[in-house]
Amino acid sequence: MSETPILIVDDEAPIRRLLRTGLTTQGFLVFEAATAAEGEAILARERPDVLLLDLGLPDKDGLDVIRDLRARRDATPIIVLSARGDERAKIDALDLGADDYVTKPFGIGELVARIRAALRHRVQQQGGEPVYERDGLLVDLSRRLVRCDGVDVKLSPKEYEILRMLVTHAGKVLTHRMLMHEIWGGGGDVQYLRIYVRQLRQKLERHPDRPERILTETGVGYRLV
Repeated sequence: MSETPILIVDDEAPIRRLLRTGLTTQGFLVFEAATAAEGEAILARERPDVLLLDLGLPDKDGLDVIRDLRARRDATPIIVLSARGDERAKIDALDLGADDYVTKPFGIGELVARIRAALRHRVQQQGGEPVYERDGLLVDLSRRLVRCDGVDVKLSPKEYEILRMLVTHAGKVLTHRMLMHEIWGGGGDVQYLRIYVRQLRQKLERHPDRPERILTETGVGYRLV
């Protein structure tokens, strides 16, 4: 089984060392860069499957790295290594096309789970309409079928559109802005979104007040596990 190539772009050598050790033991082939310029050169040469990107780089803002990659239609999954409490930067990174983020300090187990979710999401995008099935919840987008614990669930058009977005990007954080743009064309009040998500949880969660499927990323958006 071949190793999955992954690129770490972070100017802090101790963090790169920690990540290299942890990810190598998990079967990844690790490339490293301390600057955006080094990282972009490795991206072009090695074509890694995932990019781990720190936003605070010495030669270029990490947000500009994301913007430039997506402008070139480079679909490499990007996971941002973010500082605790920096919600604005997380939201901006996700809106520009990053796939996910982890907040420093983080465990290797959490990071590997996010990497695998990003890789699954890329496969889903390449494979057409996905079918989501996990822990009693089945969503088949091609058949517009939603089933929870063996029982068909009826959703309103807006509820279904929100769920469709979450399923299409399962494992990925969707910001409030992304969802508002897709569902309401960028208009409306984010409170509408919260109301519809609450209704979805009433229909799809076993314990709506303690959701285990549709998770809130505080200050950022929502994620379907």
